[in-house]
Amino acid sequence: MQHDLKQRLKDGQTIIGSFITTGSPDAAEIIAGSGFDFLVIDTEHGPMSVESALHLVRASEVRGVPAVLRVTNALDTTILRSLDIGAAGVQVPQVNTADTAREVVTASHYHPVGRRGLAMPRAADYGALSVKEYFQQSLEQTLVIAQCESAEGLENIESIAEVPGIDVIFLGPFDLSHSLGIPGEVEDPRIKEAERRIVDVCERNGKAAGIFAVNGAAGRQRIMQGFRYVTVATDALFLTAAAGNELKTARGE
Repeated sequence: MQHDLKQRLKDGQTIIGSFITTGSPDAAEIIAGSGFDFLVIDTEHGPMSVESALHLVRASEVRGVPAVLRVTNALDTTILRSLDIGAAGVQVPQVNTADTAREVVTASHYHPVGRRGLAMPRAADYGALSVKEYFQQSLEQTLVIAQCESAEGLENIESIAEVPGIDVIFLGPFDLSHSLGIPGEVEDPRIKEAERRIVDVCERNGKAAGIFAVNGAAGRQRIMQGFRYVTVATDALFLTAAAGNELKTARGE
């Protein structure tokens, strides 16, 4: 599926997505149908394999919405298989050094940028595209998102942000709080300073700062802070909130 997410970020725009964690293609299609700019299929914390994630990517695309895969690790083969199924990009956890960031970029792109293994998979329209067309499309559209979620990653954030080919640096406040020895304390001044620092570093290096927001109100706050790749809630959180609210209404609570 062709999309303009990468170009929109380059142009300084903000894009808003949501996570799919349940593994349900129906959930992916429903959430995509509500008008999000993109979805993130969460194979890191969700139960999906690459094979099952393919069906969620398709379900999102039915509604004209590209899907990024949050992968489980930075291995070449993990990134390769995730992009080959047609994901709009990869969101990689624990990118803690510039070397890892460079490896992720290399694994995500073809020559001359990287060394991604070449086949003509779903991402190449099963061979309907020529190699030249496919390479150009991949270069222009593949998003590479590096997660900053540890004390080490935060310490190295300047050098990570300088790596060409990294499009987004996505702050994980909960994992970062755990790494800093204050698990769950995401309002701690150290986390707030990390938020400001990520936005500043990204702006200075031509990247987009990314972050998760638990709901729409929090998402709006994040956008006002300068984050431009914002994920609002998850399919499970939406269902939980809606079910609880409707039950309270029915009970008159």
